[in-house]
Amino acid sequence: MTFFAWCMIAAGFGMAIGSFGTGLGQGLAIKSAVEGVARNPSASGKILTTMMIGLAMIESLAIYVFVVAMIILFANPFTAQVMELASK
Repeated sequence: MTFFAWCMIAAGFGMAIGSFGTGLGQGLAIKSAVEGVARNPSASGKILTTMMIGLAMIESLAIYVFVVAMIILFANPFTAQVMELASK
């Protein structure tokens, strides 16, 4: 396999793991918020505000993984070194 094929595989695995972790974290956060509102409906405003801030923090993980995957695919800093080694 070539270097670029390995880059595509690494980017795919990174996105898969990042998406799985993000989805799991968001699901658990929403589950806990709904349970909290069910137990104490008068605190729903604070619970939902805190949940939204937490979801934004969790979603940033997926954005970081996406950015790193795009760097691996399109702006790989090791491309020149690999091409130099391959030409020898």
